[in-house]
Amino acid sequence: MRLTIRTNLAARVLMYCAVNASELVRTSDIARDCNASLNHVARVVQQLQAEGFIETLRGRAGGLRLAKPADRISIGAVFRLFETDIPFAECFDPDNNTCPLTGVCRLRNYVIRALEAFYHELDMVTLDDLVRGNCGLVDLLSAGPQIPESCSRGGTA
Repeated sequence: MRLTIRTNLAARVLMYCAVNASELVRTSDIARDCNASLNHVARVVQQLQAEGFIETLRGRAGGLRLAKPADRISIGAVFRLFETDIPFAECFDPDNNTCPLTGVCRLRNYVIRALEAFYHELDMVTLDDLVRGNCGLVDLLSAGPQIPESCSRGGTA
């Protein structure tokens, strides 16, 4: 299994916003600090905003921030948002399925159960679980000069 770039970027955007929760952040800063294309990040930001994960403010002093607390953002919900439009396998795509085994194949049911287990595990993880106490992440993604007292520059907790 491999996650799409958009899913990966969505996680990065949300972690960036969570680390910098006390201020508005800019898409260009996220792209730079997360080593990502500005165009890709902008598309992900647009989708995260449309689904209520982040809020954006336009204008010179604008930016983006989390729309709800990090402990109320399910990583499973984020992954579902970005992964569900791409079928896991050919047999999951009724419009393009040419597999002759579809009617008798048992593998599809096992894959469905495995995917359900995968999302179930991610449903139990919040954005807060990813960032709280993660000093290395804070050090990498802090947009401002202030690092929480619990994390010093170079911390790895």
